[in-house]
Amino acid sequence: MALGDASKDARFRNIRVYWLAFIVYWGIVLFGYDTGIGGGVVSARYFQEAFHMIDAGGVKDQKKIDNVSGNVVAVLQAGAFFGALSSAPVSSKIGRKYTLLGFSLIFSVGAILTTVASGPPHGLPLIYAGRVLAGYGIGAISAVAPAYVSECAPKEVRGRITGLFQIMANAIGVHVPTGVNVWRIPFGLQLVPAGIMAFGLLTIKESPRWLASVGKHEEALKNLAYLRRTNTSDPGVLAEMAEIQAAIEEENIARAGVNWKEAFLGKGNSIRFFIAFFIFVLQQWAGQNSVNYYAPQIFASIGYTSRKNSLLASGVYGIVKVVATAIFIFFGVETLGRKLSLFISAIGMGSLFFIIGAILKTHPPPSTDPNVAAPAPSPAAQAMAGMLYIYVCFYSMGWGPLPWVYVSDIFPTRTRHYGLSTASASQWLWNFVVSKVTPQMLTNLGYKIFFMFGAVNIGAMGLFSLLIPETKGRSLEEMDIIFGSVTAEARNANIERQKALDQHDAHSIKTDSVDRKEEA
Repeated sequence: MALGDASKDARFRNIRVYWLAFIVYWGIVLFGYDTGIGGGVVSARYFQEAFHMIDAGGVKDQKKIDNVSGNVVAVLQAGAFFGALSSAPVSSKIGRKYTLLGFSLIFSVGAILTTVASGPPHGLPLIYAGRVLAGYGIGAISAVAPAYVSECAPKEVRGRITGLFQIMANAIGVHVPTGVNVWRIPFGLQLVPAGIMAFGLLTIKESPRWLASVGKHEEALKNLAYLRRTNTSDPGVLAEMAEIQAAIEEENIARAGVNWKEAFLGKGNSIRFFIAFFIFVLQQWAGQNSVNYYAPQIFASIGYTSRKNSLLASGVYGIVKVVATAIFIFFGVETLGRKLSLFISAIGMGSLFFIIGAILKTHPPPSTDPNVAAPAPSPAAQAMAGMLYIYVCFYSMGWGPLPWVYVSDIFPTRTRHYGLSTASASQWLWNFVVSKVTPQMLTNLGYKIFFMFGAVNIGAMGLFSLLIPETKGRSLEEMDIIFGSVTAEARNANIERQKALDQHDAHSIKTDSVDRKEEA
């Protein structure tokens, strides 16, 4: 019986960390949902008619549609870029938990503005303003949330728990056929995950690593013990706390008296900031976000010419993405490791993009008449759609979830918020660029856009995957050793010294207590 109880206790040892991730990553549902609905809303015929993108004769102004489509998606990324940058000093000052709470409220104000927008002349500017404000909130949330979860997760399952980011980012949109509800309902639904996260944050603890970094060691130890479902005298918790404190003390000594430039570009740090920035440059040019944001238009370009067929195909694409990501996060991320997963993912995605481009060149979709019912997708169009579904499986086993996992792994506690802010800002900057140019690239390049994405995947992302160090199964504090900030011998010596100090403090407290009893 005792053995069964122990097994059950071990199985649920990290349940509080999973609950924390579940709550925090409702903010990431905003990340996935809000970035995904822009292209679908603009592609709705009623939206195009309401904002004069289709004339009375039913002729579309494709240039205006591309411009508005790019703007509705891109202004969100513009706001998110500045939100990500501004999150670092806030998170450093007030902690991860209350930073997320504050920015979720900012996001909600933006969501309300987009929801109440009506038609011309003020509707589109109101949508733009709301998207910027919502983006500001999302940008900060996307920078802080992975750091928060990573700092609370044990190293054995950190990749799995941090990777939940991507599963919850893959939200599935909603389709409303006509009327102002074409945009009001999708935009209004953003308030649901925002509310869940805001109230859920009241049920979870602050990051123990952040608490330790600001000198609140007793509260840090209590929170760490709470997250590990044990007591503050547990040897494992004390060892983990000693490693955290040793790493923070090393960094305090190393950074004492240096300016921000030296802190960011100092020994072992510059390469980490470069990786954090460049990994998201590559991710954004992998092609997935272009497919995700403009899925209806992408599927229309390969032969799913009716709105019903293109929405159905893009909906299936979203479902495949969620399922594939979930399977990889729960069963693959801690088995294959970061490097191998990223490499296989890049080669698989690039190969499929080249195949899709070749089929599209040799079997272009037929031209359509808006007054005639669109034909059923051809066998070639169905083959290309199938390739996109296989492509997103490769994306979901590497370059989808792992950039966030990886950058959450590699930074020390004192600079993690700046590292994640840099990564998130890079993600949103290039997200902005890609989302802005994708409609024009689709119109101007046609099948060549798939060749371009294929070359980026194989030539750049595959090589990058082979050059970065592996982080699977290593503690956050060990990253300083991996990136050369400190030697393994020096780190072990510092940990032993910290343990000795802790034991001395505990002995002193016990002696004082005994003396007081004897005096009484």
